[in-house]
Amino acid sequence: MRISTNTMYQNGIKKLSQLQVEQDRLMQQISSKKRILTPADDPVGAARSLEIQNSQSINTQFARNRQFAENNMNAVEGNLQSVTDLLIAAKSRLVEAGNASYDDVQRSYLAIELRNDLEALVGLANATDGSGNYLYSGYSTDTAPYTLTAAGADYNGDAQVRKLQVSNSRQLAITDTGPNVFQANGNDVFAALAQITALLETPVTDSTQEQALRDGLDTASNALQGTLDNVLTVRARNGSSLNELESLNTDGSDRDLQYAKSLSELQDLDYAQALSDLAKQQTVLEAAQKSFVATTSLSLFNLI
Repeated sequence: MRISTNTMYQNGIKKLSQLQVEQDRLMQQISSKKRILTPADDPVGAARSLEIQNSQSINTQFARNRQFAENNMNAVEGNLQSVTDLLIAAKSRLVEAGNASYDDVQRSYLAIELRNDLEALVGLANATDGSGNYLYSGYSTDTAPYTLTAAGADYNGDAQVRKLQVSNSRQLAITDTGPNVFQANGNDVFAALAQITALLETPVTDSTQEQALRDGLDTASNALQGTLDNVLTVRARNGSSLNELESLNTDGSDRDLQYAKSLSELQDLDYAQALSDLAKQQTVLEAAQKSFVATTSLSLFNLI
């Protein structure tokens, strides 16, 4: 069977083109440091890589969520430490106000200090996080939770506790609502401070008023202690959540390393093998080019 000159040229060019494509692919792999350049290079490996990359992306988002949660919880802890200090100081003033040797003027001085405590407590209850969101307003983060009134303070937020997904199976509360912190279990610390301030500003002129003052001091002291106990409970829960975040961060870091290792095994190029294949491809291509030139230059006229 005779082979036409055109067919010989086409076959030769086709073979050279295939060799050139293979060489270019090797050079792209070496340049990108990746074994899989397109899904066609390894369909199964490419699909598995996409799955791992998706899981890695989700893991990274959880890590960001945990960082945000940790920052928020640290802000809550710092704020509640100040609240704790204020409540302890206010309780001390109540004890001082019960001193039988104090007269109306001295009690009025304590009333001024306790009114300042009330205003300072409302200020702490209206604290914000690093993003300017109010800590204790629930999901109404742009609304100041408390407004100071003559009877104490009114709550303006909602009743929803903000939570954040920090792992596939775990949500954590990143703060609490104002009533859960400052007005739980029937202990409205704002109302208690407002009421005892009014009593301390009222002159004691008879035994009835004296008894009313003692009863008021006891009621206020119990309310402050109840709120203090509740604040300490919230702080303990917050501290437990921070410890859990630390454990989840460790697990997330280990998981990220596993994903990176799996991706490396699927995608990373074996440099030594790739360089060896490139050298071989270059040799084959050069030999094919020389063979093509030699073949296409053959002619019967050379034998005449």
